Amino acid sequence: MELDSLPLGKAATITSVGGEGALRQHFLDMGLIPGADVQLVKFAPSGDPMEVRVHSYELSLRKADAHEIGIDQVREAKAEQSKAPHTYIDHPGYGEELGPKPAGAPLSEGTLLTFALVGNQNSGKTTLFNQLTGSNQHVGNFPGVTVDRKDGVIRGHEDTRVTDLPGIYSMSPYSDEELVTRRFILQEHPRAIINIIDATAIERNLYLTMQLMQLNVPMVLALNMMDEVRESGGTIHVNALEKLLGIPVVPISAAKNEGVDELIDHALHVARYQEKPGRTDFCAPNEDGGAVHRALHAVMHLVEDHAQRAGLPIRFVGDKLIEGDHLVIDALGLDENEKEMIEHIIKQMESERGLDRAAAIADMRYDFIRRVTSDTVVHTHASPSRVRSEKIDRTLTGKYSAIPMFILIMCLVFYLTFGLAGPFLQDLIASGVDALSKITGHAMVAGGVNPVIRSLVIDGVFTGVGSVISFLPLIVILYFFLSLLEDSGYMARVAFIMDSLLRKVGLSGRSIVPLLLGFGCSVPAVMASRTLSSERDRKMTILLIPFISCSAKLPIYGYMAHMFFPRHSGAVMVGLYLLGIVLGIVMAVVLKLTGFKGEAVPFVMELPNYRMPSARNTLMLVWEKAKDFLVRAFTVIFVATLVIWFLQTFGTHFQVVEDSSQSLLAAIASGLAPVFRPLGFGDWRIASSLISGFMAKETLVATMEVLFPSGSLAALLTSAGALSLLVFSLLYTPCVAAVTTIKRELSTGWALYVVLAQCVFGWLMAFVCYHIALLVL
Repeated sequence: MELDSLPLGKAATITSVGGEGALRQHFLDMGLIPGADVQLVKFAPSGDPMEVRVHSYELSLRKADAHEIGIDQVREAKAEQSKAPHTYIDHPGYGEELGPKPAGAPLSEGTLLTFALVGNQNSGKTTLFNQLTGSNQHVGNFPGVTVDRKDGVIRGHEDTRVTDLPGIYSMSPYSDEELVTRRFILQEHPRAIINIIDATAIERNLYLTMQLMQLNVPMVLALNMMDEVRESGGTIHVNALEKLLGIPVVPISAAKNEGVDELIDHALHVARYQEKPGRTDFCAPNEDGGAVHRALHAVMHLVEDHAQRAGLPIRFVGDKLIEGDHLVIDALGLDENEKEMIEHIIKQMESERGLDRAAAIADMRYDFIRRVTSDTVVHTHASPSRVRSEKIDRTLTGKYSAIPMFILIMCLVFYLTFGLAGPFLQDLIASGVDALSKITGHAMVAGGVNPVIRSLVIDGVFTGVGSVISFLPLIVILYFFLSLLEDSGYMARVAFIMDSLLRKVGLSGRSIVPLLLGFGCSVPAVMASRTLSSERDRKMTILLIPFISCSAKLPIYGYMAHMFFPRHSGAVMVGLYLLGIVLGIVMAVVLKLTGFKGEAVPFVMELPNYRMPSARNTLMLVWEKAKDFLVRAFTVIFVATLVIWFLQTFGTHFQVVEDSSQSLLAAIASGLAPVFRPLGFGDWRIASSLISGFMAKETLVATMEVLFPSGSLAALLTSAGALSLLVFSLLYTPCVAAVTTIKRELSTGWALYVVLAQCVFGWLMAFVCYHIALLVL
């Protein structure tokens, strides 16, 4: 019997794990190993993918992949029974003094102490990084929020540098973000590792801990979310765990800043005195006849000299050779005789153990974890966060309610942003800017300031930059709601319920998160595509992100909709968002049928518990985005506004012109204007605005405010032309920052393709919309 045939609510024992390559290894690393108990929790609304419970956490996978996993002993799932802990320890280890220093001398004074912050996805890694460094990094409850390494200095310790690395489940990389973490640890040799684990799912998290310990790098273990362990009535015997692992173990709650100071003390201690892990060997000599133990030590003895030359820890090398890790095999430079000898050793182990090589290593690790947790971890009943998550999921991921709830939530976000709070605050700021502009203008007239300088300040700075700043509330409110959705854990559920629909257009459910992030900014959205393990899916997702309306386009939509469709501005803005989504779906189908044929990447994702969004993290993100917008307003947009004002004010001989059609700007943009004439906006001033919009989308509005004083744009364009311009602004090339990011993630060729393809597609769609609007409006 296969896992996809397991009845809902039933449990079974895994007997085999089929498939091949990185996906199969990923299944094993996630705990789907022979002998493990698995329970079917629910299906997505469309019936696929499915959510299972294994090793005390929830994992989602497609039925086609579950079909590769054999099971037997189907039975009723046992309900968790509450029981009192035999010894309750309140925050064990808090305030514990550091142990005696080793005999060896510490590193010399002033040596930079570098730390790698490593952990599973959703373990609270970035939250801890913020506590350690005071940094304002984005925190979200979705796998892959940290898509690149980030560095910071531990507060109060200037001779330190801690690097927040993407979350991984194993040192066998499955996606690009996992490669970032592995390469950093193996190639940049941090002085110490801070390994953060989720104490509520300690069995799964220790799987990575064991592999990190094999690297023989000084290490401290941070038991995060101990407050949730305490709330559930459970406990972890920290001192016993520390003794069994041979590394310092510190219980913390990163979200509440509990135990972080002690963690810093331990981390500094092990780094300064280079205290290596007390054990790196986890294969018991008598476990399952000792087959794995003998094979590992035989392989290690055979390649020890190769590992030394490659600069790789021998115990880590032994595990990876047996698993068949090609990156390690290539790094060792083994000859054919040595490879054949290793293969004979492994085949003998497989014969004795009754498991294939990768499953045998994974089973060895989980056997050790079971022995450790049975002696140190006391479970009483399900944690409050898990009980709460199960109740919420009955509605948010229910068969009939999931899709309507998703649509309702997104409609609510857009209504609050564009229909309720946003416009009121926008008008308030606009009124303030106008009042300040008038006061400044009167003061400059009274002071006899030169008319050219007065024009620069009023028509350039206040009209251009001021018009963009008025849209700050819309951007802040949109980011606020996106942050809540990420921080709560709902984004992962969106990926779960949307996987089946996205697969019809050639994508995976994991692609939904980069696409949703695109509503905020295209740059992090493109970077978030690193969480996709398939190069095909990555490219497709990146090529679709420009169809999503980023927050920088909000000023354009608001400016044009308010001027030309004042009674229906909210509907027009939401309609543009929906149009971008629909056209993105159409383009996805086209890509799937042409240059991107094939199946989407397998969908394997942990579904974290819902957690109350942190007010600090949410406000931190909103402040960062507001600050970025204001910085851009007074740098890029400010400079662009001044350039546009200068080109519009002076002629070819640098004389002040009374008619802007005789200006430098007109001479430059007039050649491009005829291209847009079939779209209903063939004016050189609009062409100039579109060019400036390539630097930053908001500058399009600033430029129009400079070139079209006193609302003269309304006299130039018809409603059909305005709608056509909005559609073109939605679809034409992303800003230079997004294009640069695409170039870095893919290549120069793909970046140029995006620029040209979006401009052509935008022109065609604007042409169609313009001629339809001429018939309707």
